[in-house]
Amino acid sequence: MDVRNVTAGATEFTCNAYLVDGEATTLIDAGAMPGVENEIARHVDGVDRVVLTHQHGDHVAELDAVLDAEDAALYAYGDHPRRDVALADGDEITVGDDSVEVVYTPGHADDHVSLVGAEAVFSGDVVVHNDGAFDDGSFGRTDMAGQSRETLIDSLRTLLERLPDSATELYAGHGDPFDATADEDDSLRDVIERALSRAERRDPKYPDE
Repeated sequence: MDVRNVTAGATEFTCNAYLVDGEATTLIDAGAMPGVENEIARHVDGVDRVVLTHQHGDHVAELDAVLDAEDAALYAYGDHPRRDVALADGDEITVGDDSVEVVYTPGHADDHVSLVGAEAVFSGDVVVHNDGAFDDGSFGRTDMAGQSRETLIDSLRTLLERLPDSATELYAGHGDPFDATADEDDSLRDVIERALSRAERRDPKYPDE
């Protein structure tokens, strides 16, 4: 799978927006970097679909700009005025050249989904590899209105239940990607289990929570 983070050069706070070229060229989250549509155009001739993991501002601030520039269908779990396809838990969709399963993973956001493929997982903010709080398995914050640590814990357990043993790559909404084939110590399951263990402690993720 050819995955490119098109917001990697951002100076603004943004999520990672992942462009996956292939039969169904897909952008996963639009991010908050002005001009992201121009960065996308540098790498592909067009985008077939934009898939949202959730609709927090750092993931959708530039969504209209992307949709205005591209003839792309919008896939989202939550309501959105420009949504073309409503996602549901268990749906199978194509990202690039690969089939992925939509897994509903709320807690950080009520409309949060993860995309689980045979090799790669796009996890949004439910689980990340490194984010400043932890460097080897972290979880989305749950201290703001509409968020729930207990629900996020359940979502991490669900993600582990539906994670194929063949999956080695994690593309999260923040931090660096993780690839178990380049890591001698951890599998992708190890990273998610470590995030779950930390979330289950119920301690604040950040000292100022």
